Amino acid sequence: MSLVEEAVRAGARREVAAQTLGLTVRTLQRWAVQGPEAEDQRHGPHTSPANKLSAAERQRLLTVANAPEYRDLSPKQIVPRLADEQGVFLASESTFYRVLRDEKQLVHRQRSRPATRRRPREQVATGPNQVWSWDISWLPGPLRGTFFYLYLIVDVWSRKIVGGVVHEEESSELASELFLCICQRLGLDPEGLVLHADNGSPMKGSTLLATLQRLGVIPSFSRPGTSSDNPYSEALFRTLKYRPEYPSLPFATLAEARIWVAAFIDWYNTEHRHSAIRYVTPDERHYGQEGAVLERRRRLYEAARRKHPERWSGTVRDWTPVATVRLNPDPKQAVAHAVGEVNAAQRQQSTPALTRELGSPPYGDSRCRRQDHTDPKQHVAHRAA
Repeated sequence: MSLVEEAVRAGARREVAAQTLGLTVRTLQRWAVQGPEAEDQRHGPHTSPANKLSAAERQRLLTVANAPEYRDLSPKQIVPRLADEQGVFLASESTFYRVLRDEKQLVHRQRSRPATRRRPREQVATGPNQVWSWDISWLPGPLRGTFFYLYLIVDVWSRKIVGGVVHEEESSELASELFLCICQRLGLDPEGLVLHADNGSPMKGSTLLATLQRLGVIPSFSRPGTSSDNPYSEALFRTLKYRPEYPSLPFATLAEARIWVAAFIDWYNTEHRHSAIRYVTPDERHYGQEGAVLERRRRLYEAARRKHPERWSGTVRDWTPVATVRLNPDPKQAVAHAVGEVNAAQRQQSTPALTRELGSPPYGDSRCRRQDHTDPKQHVAHRAA
């Protein structure tokens, strides 16, 4: 309760704070009425399931599972063998697993390494050019079954698309060229930058990994088959493909696809108000302009509230800039992180804006390819503080 109340005082919604802890608002309301001395009134079921195995049936199942001819087999092998060899059905595979789990007999006994379930490492961004996320999406081509491949790299903190290009194939070499082009165009020394991607072959190709290692970039990968580990890129592609102007027919040529993507990137970076960053544009956030924008917005809301206080049930919306963005955060620490970040944002003073690059396109282009093989660090400036 104390964590939720602290989060609410810091500006979080009670419903969101409760969901983060795996609770409902109704549960919090009941706890508040009962007080801190209340006892847990949950007693569980008072009756056993009607189809529950009897003690004798349970013991017979364990005896069979531990018999010499079955003890090295899984329940998925035991159940059909009993049916074929003895004409006996004791229980389903799931019941076998449940009983063996209750008896602590489900352990890894093979010589292979046991399966592990690890969450990807949390990546924290407190400013631009610290954590980037990228992926490849397919765009329909002129013939059925043919596609163009869209490479997009997004800054996790600002949501700015720092680079994107469309090609006719997926390859690690093209991804490496795009990354080098972006660093040159931004005048960025990428050492220490985290580049997150999924487990596709272009993302783990030797050419790209060698480039990242040479530049001091830290590669980060999603778990196999877990698209939610790369949420920023997935959400970006969802926005792209559900825009009203997204073509209803396939792209006729590669040039047509590139022109459309370039227009989308320009709209996304300069016009789109992103809901996760207090409805400022990615460019405003990336180049340090969001503080002034949100302050003007807060003053406008405060003036509207003073003019018609009867129309407001509480304070105005929180327009404090989002200080920290986390990729794959630990859910157990989510509420504590939210409270600390809101408090830090309220104490944060305005910082000077970054100088925007002039004369550079807002998207990558296949023309921006390196023709030499010298160390790219010799051609880029140090990252802005």
